Amino acid sequence: MRGIDKRAFLTGAGALVAAGATAQTPTATVRVVLQTALGAITLELAMAAPITSGNFLRYLDAGRLDGASFYRASKTSDAPLLGLIQGGLQNAPAQPFPPIAHESTTQTGLSHTDGVISMARYAPGSAASEFFICIGDQTYLDADPKAAGDKLGFAAFGKVTGGMDVVRAILKAPTSPTKGEGVMKGQILEPSVTIINARRTG
Repeated sequence: MRGIDKRAFLTGAGALVAAGATAQTPTATVRVVLQTALGAITLELAMAAPITSGNFLRYLDAGRLDGASFYRASKTSDAPLLGLIQGGLQNAPAQPFPPIAHESTTQTGLSHTDGVISMARYAPGSAASEFFICIGDQTYLDADPKAAGDKLGFAAFGKVTGGMDVVRAILKAPTSPTKGEGVMKGQILEPSVTIINARRTG
């Protein structure tokens, strides 16, 4: 498989999350803006994934994403301008919410294409505050009955509608050659890119 190894990414993404609840379901399409130290990223959350979108919104509405960060840039080995950036709270003590039930791409009809935002996890039902954004199509992260492991993929829940230049700038930001463990070694941004604030816009 070309690009980022699915099992390796699963391990790295799940290194910061841990197991299962549900979140408040949003009732209409919601747009949000993440104002980062490198510029604004506008997201449109998909109501096809109500549990996952609702989870993201409860962190946002509680102000938990203000001061969070993008801290990981995982590039594909054969195309360094493609990959993933990961953000969230990194298991900060202020994280108050339990993990959520897994909404697979077979349930939602979504796919990990360019600009899609999705939840980082380890086991299904372990996703909490950590999320990632795809740069380039990463459809091997979708649920796949023929895949190795649990076959359920990751829970996509929205897409970037503005600020992909900022997303790409984060992917290209400097990383530490020594920070991170396992598959995350060499992928930790130094410095991380602060999410100054996160707000609904409609």
